[in-house]
Amino acid sequence: MNDLKEIYERIKFLRLKGVKMKEIAASTGFAPSVLSALFTTVLPEYFKNIDRGLPCDEALDNALVWVNNVSKKKLLGSLDRMKAALFAMDAAPKPKDEGTGVPYADSISRAMSCAVNLAAGLSGMYVSYSASSSSDALKVEPYLIVPSDGGGYVEAVHNSAYGSTHHGFVLMNGLSHVYIMFNENRPPQLALFNICLKMPMYDRPPYLRGLYTCFDYNYNPIARRILFVNVSDSVSREDFMNMKGCLKPYDVLDDDERSITPTLAAAAMCSECATFRRLK
Repeated sequence: MNDLKEIYERIKFLRLKGVKMKEIAASTGFAPSVLSALFTTVLPEYFKNIDRGLPCDEALDNALVWVNNVSKKKLLGSLDRMKAALFAMDAAPKPKDEGTGVPYADSISRAMSCAVNLAAGLSGMYVSYSASSSSDALKVEPYLIVPSDGGGYVEAVHNSAYGSTHHGFVLMNGLSHVYIMFNENRPPQLALFNICLKMPMYDRPPYLRGLYTCFDYNYNPIARRILFVNVSDSVSREDFMNMKGCLKPYDVLDDDERSITPTLAAAAMCSECATFRRLK
């Protein structure tokens, strides 16, 4: 009965190499359900009975009572052929799919590729307006949304009011919402900075409104309303990188910026913000 142990170990080895039970069964001449019952139930129970001291024949009989689709006569008559077929199977590792194996990460990767076509009408430079969480001022920052150099995804570049530049990517939920995702800190530290913008129902919108979420200085999550205003549909990356974000106190805002600020204040999600308290 040593053949049963070798057959079990060979099936186990093939499955660990990624060979499907259906393919293994086809090589042995057994139905997949029969071979599966043999591998998962009969043989493990048989080995337990042997360890308990039962004779081989009795151990196999007791193991077969747990299933109704495995014939002892056919099993014993097929051992040599089954063993030869299993050891003749190619167990070379199969190439893995390009995915990461993490469904959520793979869906993000696919969504990045799909956004290249969906976000065609969003390309260009924007200036964002939001209330500062650290001072009594309006935060004014430039954003660039363009296809990446390789064309595989849509890149977003952000020049912050604090002198740093962040590179992220764009996702789209159909044609209704735009998601812009960044990491504020240098890898490997994570400080995710995400923006969700509502798309109006017309091409090349002059402005987009939405919400951004990030972390404060104590790494507590916060959320703010944000307004994106389209400045140019075409701008060079070099010119964009020369543009800087800034914090503008209420006293120095121009008329257009003053008209934006009360709207942001009324929609604020954090009533403790000093800017919002002043403008209400």
